[in-house]
Parts: sequence; C-alpha cells; structure tokens
Amino acid sequence: MNVKFSPSLMCMDLMNIESEIKKLDTKADYYHVDIIDWHYCKNMSLAPCFIEAIHRITNVPQEAHLYVDNIDTDLIDLCIESGAEIITMPPEVIERNAFRLIRQIKKAGKKVGIFINPAVNLQVIEPYIDLIDRLLIMTVDPGFAGQKFVLQTLDKIKLASKWKKQLGYQYEIAVDGCCNENYYKKLYDAGTEVFIVGSSGLFGKDQDTLKALEIAERFINEATV
Repeated sequence: MNVKFSPSLMCMDLMNIESEIKKLDTKADYYHVDIIDWHYCKNMSLAPCFIEAIHRITNVPQEAHLYVDNIDTDLIDLCIESGAEIITMPPEVIERNAFRLIRQIKKAGKKVGIFINPAVNLQVIEPYIDLIDRLLIMTVDPGFAGQKFVLQTLDKIKLASKWKKQLGYQYEIAVDGCCNENYYKKLYDAGTEVFIVGSSGLFGKDQDTLKALEIAERFINEATV
C-alpha cells in the first residue's frame, strides 16, 4: 500500500479479539483505539485496559484516540503504561495544558497526536504544530460510525499537506471517519498518509476478516497508484 493502514478496533468482532488481531497483524501498520467518555461526545467506547490487553498479543503500535473532556497527566500516564505509542488529543480540550501534556508524552518516548474535528480550524494548532507527530483530520463529527463524509474536510487535508511540504513539519496526516473506497482517492490526492478504517472501509466488507482485508487492500491500492 502507498498509505499506512490503521484498523479501528472498536469496529472489530470483540467476541474474538485474539484471533482477529492475528488476522489484522498481517496488514496493519497501526491500531486505532477510540477512548470515548460520554462527555466529549454522547457515546462510550474502549479504555486503556483494552490497549494493555492488545499490547500483550501484538507488536503493532497502538494509537489512543482520546475523545475525553478531562485530559490530565494521570490519563496520559495510564495510556502510556498500557502500551499506547501515540496519544491523540483534541486541541479545544488541552489548550490550557497543551505544552505540559506534549512534554509528558515526548519524555516517555511516545508520539503526540492532535485531532481536528470538521468544524475546527486547522490554525488552532499553530502554537505547537512543530511538536506533533500525527495530525488526524476527522471527516465526520466525532463519536459515531456510519455518518456522512464531510466534503469540506478535504480542503483541511490539503492545507495540512501544504504546510508540511512548505514548512518542513514532521507530522503524519491521518484521516478518521467514513474512510472507504468512495473517498480513498480524494483523500490520497489531498495528502492523506494514514487511512483509519472501520466498518465501512474494512470490517463490513466480509464476515471473514482476512477476506475483508483483501477487499480493503485492493480498493486502497487502486485508489493510491
């Protein structure tokens, strides 16, 4: 693949976690773990203890995507201790503690991610843009699978790619939300480097995850030549 591939684990068969991870390990560059607290958005999902369990059975790096309203040093420590390699946070939540949390993550040797919701301007991250390792662009409003793709986010991806090329920033550009064959080419052409795939892009393609992986890989390869 010409992009990196990150299955969203909240969408997999949670009744057969170990066997599913062994299948996903054949293709995954990262694993995406949504941690949702019911306050940041009205849903609940996985937790650091899930990352810890997955960490025991795979060496694929995990991203803790924190849809959490109260991000503090204790939560960051818990994610790191659980095995997360990337901690991805919303700028509107961390703005009073951004540099403190970034330093904490970097000191632990882990990567800093920031995610931008569709209605949030990219300029909000300018104070610390040179410190982040992953810039995750949400192409749907946060919290729920199955939403319509927000086309306006393509311009945000293009701008992030332009900044990276012209100003030398080191972040990977990742996309989360409705990431599937209907949008792979548009996303890739805009500058996306990491596809985070859930039900529509991967797990809904076939009940057999290996077959679903083959289908997803074919669509991605066709779109990113």
